[in-house]
Formats: sequence, structure tokens, C-alpha cells
Amino acid sequence: MKRLLVVFSLMAMSGLAFADGFSYTYAQANYGTVDIDSVSVDGDGLGLNGSFGITDSLNIVGGWQTADFDAAGEADILRLGLGVHTPITEMMDVTASVFYLDVEGIPGRADDGGFGLKVGLRAKVSSMIEVNAGVTYVDFSTRGVDTGFGGGVLYNFTDMFSVGLSGEWIDDVSTFSLSGRVYFGK
Repeated sequence: MKRLLVVFSLMAMSGLAFADGFSYTYAQANYGTVDIDSVSVDGDGLGLNGSFGITDSLNIVGGWQTADFDAAGEADILRLGLGVHTPITEMMDVTASVFYLDVEGIPGRADDGGFGLKVGLRAKVSSMIEVNAGVTYVDFSTRGVDTGFGGGVLYNFTDMFSVGLSGEWIDDVSTFSLSGRVYFGK
């Protein structure tokens, strides 16, 4: 359960590089697949995520994800947090966020909530392509601690729209996602 949360948190932290920097104000819709080996289930679902830049280096992050595991039921994940970002070169930012997660309905795992921390990098490969990678740590109320890693790529069709692929791997959970993102300024 907490592993899936980490995946969706990572998806919301990925971003698009504009010609003069990165934007941290966007709305994103995604479709993803989840495979949980320990209980031999897989599912798919939709999500809405976003980020709102409140200063040059701070942003609010949040999202809702759902996953349908057929006979095993449906899971819902809510996330809300605060992010910070700073450039280390003109082509790369270091990002970090702290967030609260609430998870319900993940097969083989109890409903839970907890706090997380994600640290990552965003880098421009070209004016059209951005890559990102990060490590996420989550401390759940009852399930303990979990750590994972993931990454993704975004293709910039315009300054306002991008499409991305991402994945995350944590123990026995693998998640892959396709997303569309709309930017609302810097």
C-alpha cells in the first residue's frame, strides 16, 4: 500500500523544462499500472495530480490516484505536501518535498496514512525532453517505513503541454504510468 503511494508521489514531482527554466505550476492526468508480487495482484487506474508554485523556490503538491485490482477491490490514495526546488545548473534542478499520504484499499495491506520525503533531480536533455529521478521515503502510522526509487521522461510538445512516461520500483511493487500535463505559467 505505501509502496503505491510512493509511486504516485514520484509521478506528481516530475516536471517539464521550459527554455528559461522549469515550471512548478501544472495539472496532470495519468493512467498507470501496478503489479504487487507479494499478493499476486495487478491493477490499473487513473489519477489527477498537480503542483502550484507559491514562490520562486516553493510549491504546493497534491494528488488523488485510484487503482482497480478487479476482484481484490479498488484503492484510493490522497497526497498533499510542500516542495522546494533549486537549480544546480541551468539544465538541472534539485527537488525535495514533504507530504502527507492517505491510502485505502490496497490489496494485502491495511489502510494507512503517513508522512513522506522525496528528493530528486530534474534535468533538460534538450528543449523538448526532460528526465527526472528520485528517491522517496515514507513513514506510515502502522506499517512502518518504506523507501523506493523511480524515474521518468517528459516530451514537451509546447510550452503548455507535455506527455510523459514514468516508473517506480519498491520491493515487490512495480508501477508504470503514462501522463499528460498542462502548465499554467512559471
